[in-house]
Amino acid sequence: MKKFAMMYHILLSLSLIPLSVQAKGHLMIIGGGDKPASVIEKFISLAGGEDSGIIVIPNASSVQVESAEYQVDQFKSFGAKNVEPLYFSKASADNDSIVNRLDNIKGVYFCGGDQSLLTADLLGTRLLEKIRQIYQEGGVVGGTSAGAAVMSKVMITGNELVNKDSTSSYNIIEKGNIETIEGLGFVTKAVIDQHFLKRKRNNRLITVILEHPDLLGIGIDESTAILVNPDDTFEVLGESEVIIYNPRNADDIKVNDAGKYSVNNLEMNILTAGQKYDLNKASLIQ
Repeated sequence: MKKFAMMYHILLSLSLIPLSVQAKGHLMIIGGGDKPASVIEKFISLAGGEDSGIIVIPNASSVQVESAEYQVDQFKSFGAKNVEPLYFSKASADNDSIVNRLDNIKGVYFCGGDQSLLTADLLGTRLLEKIRQIYQEGGVVGGTSAGAAVMSKVMITGNELVNKDSTSSYNIIEKGNIETIEGLGFVTKAVIDQHFLKRKRNNRLITVILEHPDLLGIGIDESTAILVNPDDTFEVLGESEVIIYNPRNADDIKVNDAGKYSVNNLEMNILTAGQKYDLNKASLIQ
């Protein structure tokens, strides 16, 4: 048994074990805005309760110290005792002094901001592998806003490449308009979008899934979260709604001469708190 465990960790460190095969923990993916008490309490519970170890990572934020301190204080106000921020850069994310800070940690939380800053500091590092190990061994990984967007393998950056209108809402569904890059890959069957109803991001997510028709699109509104279980089912928590677009059974996806998309039979579900969804089957759980 010890020999097997040793081999498991060697393969894990070399990224030879697919994340989707071995994931044993939970994801708490929050759409931004105010975080309901039920969401914070559930995160703490999944991390082991009031004595759990939680690390807050603020690298997406332009004001890292303020963001980290706010989130640490919020967790503590709900009874978590062992909560600390982790400050690092790309250059230090492989250092033992940083990676070892996650020993005995059961919860990792990403603050909001710019998701591209977070992936720039984490992708390809020992620190990210340590976070994956925590998740795979039963811990909880969560985040809000940018910390939600980074969860999917295909990550929306927030940048538009053709029509620069995203300061208000997304006005077009057009090929090549929405920039995506590699995210952290905790969710591989869907693309995550956040602040979804509040910031009118419907057209953005539709564009991305028509360009990736093998993936679901999950739009999470503010003050709302999805709790993803080890079996790739999830439950909606919070105050607003989650929109799911399913292009897997769609047909006749076309782009006209002006670059505009058309599609038939694109499925949509609207979920509220307590409803559940199966990412594997792409269907509601009744």
